[in-house]
Amino acid sequence: MPSLENARIVLKEVFGFEEFLDGQQSVIADILSGRDGSVVMPTGGGKSLCYQLPALCRKGVTLVISPLIALMKDQVDALQEKGVAVALINSTLTWAEQRERLEGMKKASYRLVYIAPERFRSDAFMDALKDVPIEMVAVDEAHCLSQWGHDFRPDYLKLGRVLERLGRPQCVALTATATPIVREDIAAVLKLREPFERISGFERPNLSFHITPVEKVAQKYARLKEVLSEHKTGIVYCATRKKVEEVAETLHSWGMSCIAYHGGMTDQERERTQNTFISKEADIAVATNAFGMGIDRSDVRFVVHFEIPGSIEAYYQEAGRAGRDGEASVCELFFNYADTRTQEFFIEGVNPGARLIRDVYQFFLNDVDENYESLRTLDEVKESIGAKNGMSVGAALGVLARGRWIERFDVSRSRIRGTRLLRPEVLASDLILDEQAIELKEKRDREKLEKMVQLCYSHTCRQQWVLEYFGETQAPLCGSCDICRGEQNSERRAPTEEEDLVVRKFLSGVARMSRRTSEGWEGIFGRGRIIQMLLGSKSQEVLRVRLHELKTYGLLKHKGTAYLNALARSLGEGGLIVTQMGEYPLVTLTLRGEQVMKGQTSYALEWPSSGQSQSSEDSVQLEDLDFDRKLFEQLKGVRDRLAKSRRVPAYVIFSNQTLEHLTRLRPQTMEQGLLVKGIGEQKAEKYLEAFLKVIRQEGN
Repeated sequence: MPSLENARIVLKEVFGFEEFLDGQQSVIADILSGRDGSVVMPTGGGKSLCYQLPALCRKGVTLVISPLIALMKDQVDALQEKGVAVALINSTLTWAEQRERLEGMKKASYRLVYIAPERFRSDAFMDALKDVPIEMVAVDEAHCLSQWGHDFRPDYLKLGRVLERLGRPQCVALTATATPIVREDIAAVLKLREPFERISGFERPNLSFHITPVEKVAQKYARLKEVLSEHKTGIVYCATRKKVEEVAETLHSWGMSCIAYHGGMTDQERERTQNTFISKEADIAVATNAFGMGIDRSDVRFVVHFEIPGSIEAYYQEAGRAGRDGEASVCELFFNYADTRTQEFFIEGVNPGARLIRDVYQFFLNDVDENYESLRTLDEVKESIGAKNGMSVGAALGVLARGRWIERFDVSRSRIRGTRLLRPEVLASDLILDEQAIELKEKRDREKLEKMVQLCYSHTCRQQWVLEYFGETQAPLCGSCDICRGEQNSERRAPTEEEDLVVRKFLSGVARMSRRTSEGWEGIFGRGRIIQMLLGSKSQEVLRVRLHELKTYGLLKHKGTAYLNALARSLGEGGLIVTQMGEYPLVTLTLRGEQVMKGQTSYALEWPSSGQSQSSEDSVQLEDLDFDRKLFEQLKGVRDRLAKSRRVPAYVIFSNQTLEHLTRLRPQTMEQGLLVKGIGEQKAEKYLEAFLKVIRQEGN
């Protein structure tokens, strides 16, 4: 086995570096030992060198599985300039060119060969690899093989079987972003044997993360102009091709030189456009998420997300393309909740349900010719079966192809792809589909988008929030994001001893009204019911489900409904609790919330004032607070008596809406009552105390 000392010599002679970057040495030592492994290293951390260097220290061939043609071409070009014997094999080569390179591989004429994963679909290609002395298989961008990752590529799923057919050479999987569940998936799909796992810190101290709330597109452009003026060189990510073209056209109208890049372009157009940016002929790239994987331009000073991405993984990987030279750079996201509709459309598109998959299959059963082939386009299929989302038809075909029910084939001299039935005797109703897995993937994708929204709404350090998402439980404050610099909120501070006790009691109440699972906390109750329990409410809703038997029942009775409701809002904004959206909004602890409850970590919040209620209708979520019909009728009785004694209509005292607000908010003092909608100082002085007396009695 080559030693680490051999690797140091190659590091200097071939790559011109005197020392390894942080994290590289241990990874390279593990790879040189011959073990399978999994490596998570942030963008710009020198991940590629971790497999390139061991490959050059050995005599055989290292195969590098790479998902993008542009990505592998960049790396091959860079290595060839250094005199390394390297080649690539992808769809841009003719079969004759592929055969020539395969012959070179058999003679070990190449040390590294970059291969697109779809090449392994061909049995002829697999047979041609039998005589190649393969030392190692490096799976780059390994998150692509996980359905729980942010960039799933079906061809990556086959790599476990590919490794078996190759005789199980050493396999190392590498990626820049992977949550614990994705890392587990990588090890399982590739069947790594007693693998080492190396996870370098995700922290990017030179990046300043900002999330800018915007209501209108005009605000986005105004802010974008400021960013471009200040930082000059960077990438603007857009969610759709249409938006890429719109933003690029606007930048051109401002007199700025930029490129536009999206998946609708041909391979040649994308390569030409990408090279324009890499060669610094243009300093701004406007692109969809198809752009950037492996882009080797170190002086990117900003990354702007024009709309919200679909996951934390995608956001952090794309943002991490800024500042690869270690210099200070800015990552800014323009957040408008309405933009989530685009991501929801994508989620629907890549997650066809079992029914749609069967409908697509039935269409082709009806449409194929005598050779069981059809040349129908996706749009024709969509229109025929009445699908709402054209993307879902393509995704359904992908599921059918992976199940070997169909295969897709290229039509000569045409960009149309045909569909061939492989088992035409099988009825649509007899398709064997893993419906549970299909549903689970859609659920996970929606959870990823919800996490992205939570980050946008949170009032905790941006980088700390992201690092904790990736499993770093003791992540430090970055000190440079919009939150740490106080750009969004100047009222945040650490708790006093008394406030900390109240928070920990509140979080303990949430924990006791949740379930603990292997994946974290699972909500059972909404915010209103939790607050009722902490106040010691004797309402039927609380007593019926025996919440009065909990140890935390009535624990914060002295704080009042209004204060606890405001505190719950702050805890949510501070990332300590989260509301799981669905048919019923259920509250659970976050990992950080659990640590705060146990006194294991520090935190800061925007604190409600003592006795605070919500100051406006916009800041209170009344539907989250329980409505007690019995109390409402009691308050109506008080109103009727007051109206009769003063000989005025009942609505002159308080409207039904005001009584409903009193029922839900349950103010305990005149100060709290004055903040309820419909109660002014004069009415409070004349009538309020009678209502407060009933509310207090109901709470005792």
